[in-house]
Amino acid sequence: MINRIKKRIPKTLRKRFKRILIKPLALWYRKDLVALATLFETDKHGFHNYMPVYHNHFSHYRKQKINLLEIGVGGFEDPEKGGHSLRMWKVYFRKANIYAIDIVDKSSIQEKRIKIFKGSQADPDFLKQTINSIGSIDLVIDDGSHLNEHVIKSFKILFPLLNSGGIYVIEDTQTAYWSSLGGGHPSDHALQTSMNYFKYLIDGLNYKEFKWDYEPTYMDKNIDSIHFYHNLIFIYKK
Repeated sequence: MINRIKKRIPKTLRKRFKRILIKPLALWYRKDLVALATLFETDKHGFHNYMPVYHNHFSHYRKQKINLLEIGVGGFEDPEKGGHSLRMWKVYFRKANIYAIDIVDKSSIQEKRIKIFKGSQADPDFLKQTINSIGSIDLVIDDGSHLNEHVIKSFKILFPLLNSGGIYVIEDTQTAYWSSLGGGHPSDHALQTSMNYFKYLIDGLNYKEFKWDYEPTYMDKNIDSIHFYHNLIFIYKK
């Protein structure tokens, strides 16, 4: 329905249409992530099909006062483009503060309840300073560089800083199979690919059942569950 409405409006008037009508439309569809993703034109739906999965995992947070951090703002090198999913999350989580990080300065697209920090997801000091500035984090979504090395490094830094009961999400895990981004064949069990790394963590869910001497890691003791979907992983913290 949203697409049909937008197609009826000339391109020259679409920006004005967005400013005038997007707010009431967003409020009308605020419980429907698929509709919101379409309205805010994020590729999390359409190009991908993430929204039904997100709704299943995130819906119980919808009315809570939470802090969400998304890695990657979108819009590539243009400082005035991107933020589609941030605006979607802002409507869906009506009481949440939405934060993001990006290697490009995207501060020009900040708005009420949306704050963006400039820096690299592979920089430990920057990530820790960002969390200190925010205070605490309940949800993390990695939609950043998709470099396997960065995905793993960000998770190792941020998951310990995630609030108890929080959720860490990794998008676009297809890059685990792309050599151009540090991926490889799944039969190669080296942990440098994101999929192999997170598959490796599965055994840690059952470390109490091991019949040999074993010192559990932080991840073993703090990951409650791991959910794998097409190009998408959800990790729950105890």
